[in-house]
Amino acid sequence: MLNSHNLEQMADGTVVETHPFGAVLPSNATIMMMGTFPPTEDKWGMAFHYPNFYNDMWRIYGRVFFKDADHFRQGEEKAFDPEKIIAFMKDRGIASCPTVKKAIREQGNAADKHLTIVEPVDLKEILAQVPKVHTIFTTGGKATEILMQLLEQEQGKALPKSKWPKTNQQMSYPYAGRDLTLYRLPSTSRAYPLSLDKKVEAYRNFFQSVGKV
Repeated sequence: MLNSHNLEQMADGTVVETHPFGAVLPSNATIMMMGTFPPTEDKWGMAFHYPNFYNDMWRIYGRVFFKDADHFRQGEEKAFDPEKIIAFMKDRGIASCPTVKKAIREQGNAADKHLTIVEPVDLKEILAQVPKVHTIFTTGGKATEILMQLLEQEQGKALPKSKWPKTNQQMSYPYAGRDLTLYRLPSTSRAYPLSLDKKVEAYRNFFQSVGKV
């Protein structure tokens, strides 16, 4: 074992990392956000989902719901306030859960293209805790890919990628006896080639479609 509680070194030297943040599962949640893996700890501004201050997720939430990109910011610090975010999510009935439980960072960073999934989320276990959820929304391509693979396992057949939802599209997602909807949204990483205004527009349109705004 390595020093960090969520890192495990295999016999061949490969380091497997367990996702450091637990799911946020309000009992009143009707929608659930699902991403992949956070950056390495040295890039965290807080110990919570989307912890990098330069990731736009919480700026987008601030603008969509409060017309203020800094609504969830901790004063002048380069960090967002996890307690304020959690309170908001519980109030609005929004869950957040990663699609990945364990992974290998092939290049030592958070880039999805260099992330090897060792163990995906136990989606059935998570859904059992949020019985009112009717829509899952992903925050990028890798999370969508993982959920589509879980759906393929559930249905026992492969689904062609042409059937997967493209960015800002949705599809029916029958899983664990639930008739869910899967909606794919753009990544909030600064590396994703889309302006903040366009990301805000995409997320606002989604939240409006599910009655949250």
